[in-house]
Amino acid sequence: MDPNYKEIVTNDASDFVLLADYVPSIIQEIRYYSTYNFIGDRIEGYEDPCAIVTKEAARALQSVSGELASQGYRIKVFDAYRPATAVKRFVQWSVDDLDLRMKPFFYPDLDKAELFKRGYIASRSSHSRGSTVDITLLDMTTGKEVDMGGPFDLFSERSHPDYRGVTPEQYENRQYLREAMLRNGFEPIFCEWWHFTLANEPYPDTYFEFPVSAQYLRQL
Repeated sequence: MDPNYKEIVTNDASDFVLLADYVPSIIQEIRYYSTYNFIGDRIEGYEDPCAIVTKEAARALQSVSGELASQGYRIKVFDAYRPATAVKRFVQWSVDDLDLRMKPFFYPDLDKAELFKRGYIASRSSHSRGSTVDITLLDMTTGKEVDMGGPFDLFSERSHPDYRGVTPEQYENRQYLREAMLRNGFEPIFCEWWHFTLANEPYPDTYFEFPVSAQYLRQL
């Protein structure tokens, strides 16, 4: 890391918006607001089950949504902005060797310590910069999620976008989502088919700590 690098942490949410205000058709299943996640508890900082992003990311996702809607798809969001306090909770959880409640569902083949080493969890998350989303597609004809060959937050080689152990159709579905996001200014990550960050994110060195809360944004 550059020795002159200085990380900024702030509660200033003035450039953030509710994604649903920009993409009304968005489907939201904010997993860290629920207990169905790799920890098994609602995560600190998630006060509402809503997706929050920077205005720049919202505009880009608006374009993604319009493109996909013409092909019969809607965007489903599992996570967007993630408070830095939530990431700290992930780190604390990682050193608790006794808490393995969700291992069979989210990391069946890995030890906790490997989740950071292999890039599935980060001690500083791009989500906390406000322009990263975890998404999938919903088929408007069937009303079901498109089959990606593995669920969100499965920490496994199976979740890598280029994993070829899935069916040709599942692989094609992953590439379809990836290409739509790339065309609209997002970049993927090597180990999760659902994870995308705006390439020209407005806050590349800033991490935010305000809560995931519609009320918090609307009182600004």
